[in-house]
Amino acid sequence: MGHHHQHHKEKPEEAGKVRMRLKVAFALNFFFTIIEFIGGAITNSMAILSDAVHDLGDTVAIGSALWLEKVAEKGSDNRYTYGYRRFSTLGALLTSLILFAGSIIILKEAIPRLLQPQEVMAKGMMWMAVLGIVFNGLAVWRLRGGNASLNNRAVMLHLMEDVLGWVAVLIGSIVIFYTEWFWIDPLLSIGVAIYILYHVFGNVRKILDVFLQTTPSDLDVVGMEQELVALDGVHEVHDTHSWSLDGNYNVLSIHVVVDKDASVSTQQGIRGRADEIIRTYGIDHATVAIEFTGEACHNCRKIKG
Repeated sequence: MGHHHQHHKEKPEEAGKVRMRLKVAFALNFFFTIIEFIGGAITNSMAILSDAVHDLGDTVAIGSALWLEKVAEKGSDNRYTYGYRRFSTLGALLTSLILFAGSIIILKEAIPRLLQPQEVMAKGMMWMAVLGIVFNGLAVWRLRGGNASLNNRAVMLHLMEDVLGWVAVLIGSIVIFYTEWFWIDPLLSIGVAIYILYHVFGNVRKILDVFLQTTPSDLDVVGMEQELVALDGVHEVHDTHSWSLDGNYNVLSIHVVVDKDASVSTQQGIRGRADEIIRTYGIDHATVAIEFTGEACHNCRKIKG
């Protein structure tokens, strides 16, 4: 049995810069989340409170990403033989649960207000919206640059969505200020909550795929097997298994059958070419087991040449 194992690691100085950018974004988001809850209570605005819940989820996400940037540097050990990558998926699940619970609470409070609108401080909403655009905009700007990690990029995109959400609140507060259409506030709140729930369900589906070790959705298993079985000296391939550790780092194991009298150099050549093909399909860690014709394989899905 042989295997190809490929690591993708950041340089220490770049990893340090990523963590520093995340620390600044975390501080900005955490501080502003507190302001949002206070501002939402003062202005009596459900739209601001719903964004506060959203930003609370963002704060947890950034905190998890910050911690996981450090944890990800740890290699495998006897307990976690594939390393600590799946902890990021656990963090994503925690964030999703917080956002789900918060969104349900917001909907519970906002729907009655839509039927019986309550007066809100439109001018206060405007100032909160401006602060939201500034704080989230600063966080996005701080996360830009360098060879950002997947965690870093995901958080940055999430904060960019927050900026757009605050733009919507700003426009809504201006309309309320001039028209006194107070129903716009709970309507904005419901819109934000539904938007959050939509993404939460999508994220949970991806998280479950990782925990249940389903085949990565972008992996063409059939195409890969056909390329492998077309190699000179390969009779068939079988027992293909592929899964993802965190939604990005993909793992695969496969059995390749060759002539029973194939020389060591022939086996090494086949294994090397197989590794090259497998890498082109986005596999980060591949285990290629060489078997010989005549060996039994029970309950295997065989692809013959």
